[in-house]
Amino acid sequence: MSTDLERGPSDRPALSRCVGVTPDVFARDHWGVAPLLTPASALPRDFDDLFSSAAVDELVSRRGVRTPFIRMAQEGDVLAPARFTGSGGFGAEIADQVDSAKVLARFADGATIVLQGLHRLWPPLIDFTRELVDDLGHPAQVNAYVTPASSRGFDPHYDVHDVFVLQIAGEKHWRIHAPVHEHPLRDQPWSQHRAAVAARAEQSPVIDAVLRPGDALYLPRGWIHSAEALGGTSVHLTIGMPSFTRDDVLRTILTRLGESAELRRPLPLGVDWTDPEAVRPLVEETLEALRAALPDELSTGVVEPVADALASRLADSTRPEPVSPLATVDALTRLDGRTRVRWRSGLRARLVESDGRVSIRAREVSLSLPGEAAEALRRLATGDPIAVADLPGLDPESAVVVAKRLLREAVLVLAP
Repeated sequence: MSTDLERGPSDRPALSRCVGVTPDVFARDHWGVAPLLTPASALPRDFDDLFSSAAVDELVSRRGVRTPFIRMAQEGDVLAPARFTGSGGFGAEIADQVDSAKVLARFADGATIVLQGLHRLWPPLIDFTRELVDDLGHPAQVNAYVTPASSRGFDPHYDVHDVFVLQIAGEKHWRIHAPVHEHPLRDQPWSQHRAAVAARAEQSPVIDAVLRPGDALYLPRGWIHSAEALGGTSVHLTIGMPSFTRDDVLRTILTRLGESAELRRPLPLGVDWTDPEAVRPLVEETLEALRAALPDELSTGVVEPVADALASRLADSTRPEPVSPLATVDALTRLDGRTRVRWRSGLRARLVESDGRVSIRAREVSLSLPGEAAEALRRLATGDPIAVADLPGLDPESAVVVAKRLLREAVLVLAP
């Protein structure tokens, strides 16, 4: 028996911080469909707890950030790294660390600072992004764009992923235009449609608005946008979400169909590939073989391989809650029935029961426990904290042994 232990909160609290409609309305009317502009007054709170202008200065001046976690752009062009980075000096002789004085010079001249991968660098955003991934079921990453007054960072363009824009400081004028290439895949960047994008950007925008601190904007991938800071330095977060698509499902199914002997059969010799009429019967025969293979695949379980493939991709592109190695090792020496533990947030795993054993299978975890631990694992996977002595299905001594093993393997974390 196999049980999926992935868990997402029913009220989607992280998503609700980004949109001024209910999660159900957002999923139906906006996700992948249409932009949504939400003023700060329609959101639960501002974003000061996530990021700030002071955070930008700290990252640039005191954190030793390296490329590609920082880049700079001016009037649509990306600057060479040497113009804003340098060696870290004695004891940190790394040539591409951010140089705060160089950044100051470029920024004062009107260049935009881009801080990339903040979901791996800045603690509040590490936690928030993990919660948002749980809410969405798709990967997410966070960049910050810091633009001087009256400066334009990038030309009109579209992204190949959905985005949330969260305005942190200052004001920024956004112009949004409808797509020229709907739902672009990752290998279909805007530069492939440069002329059409430029022409569309000359037309009347769908959204023409100024974002102020606490405002939020959602853009489906493919929607053309450009922005200009107004009156002072603008800081905003862009949360990029490279959502899974039906193309991903299809590619997984086609990989599975490689098990069909008919589809693996070599094509005939001597085909004139420059003649469409000569190729036509091969295409028709292949489509017929595909139609013949699909019913068998659906009946023999193509759904589970698709689920496994997408679950693996999500796990590979996200990270669960960080653990504290020193505190955990110290706690293991003192752990008893009163110790409170909980499932490690964001750890996506599968529970498999077979032959009197129960296994936990995740991206970086694969361990086997006695079958009597299954009930306790299912309880832990709800995410709610619990005292070790209260783990169901285990006697007190076994509960301590199981909890120690799961803490040691980073399946559990300590709870207050």
